Amino acid sequence: MDKDQQELKKFLEDQLQWCKDQDHILEEIDSKLHEMKRLAEYALTHELSLVEVEELNAQLNNLKSEVHSLEKQIQSVVH
Repeated sequence: MDKDQQELKKFLEDQLQWCKDQDHILEEIDSKLHEMKRLAEYALTHELSLVEVEELNAQLNNLKSEVHSLEKQIQSVVH
């Protein structure tokens, strides 16, 4: 394998790893969005007390922050 082929192989391996990392982050985002949907559907179908609403809102805000943090990880890596 000559030098150009080795460089191309290394480049492609790096690209593959980058894609795997991005896929993992997107899977985490998807999981958190599904959890947010589940919480919203629960709130929609149940009579909740004020305390329960506040707890659900806190959970949703926490998940929202986690999603934003994950989005920044995707945006911070430019390939």
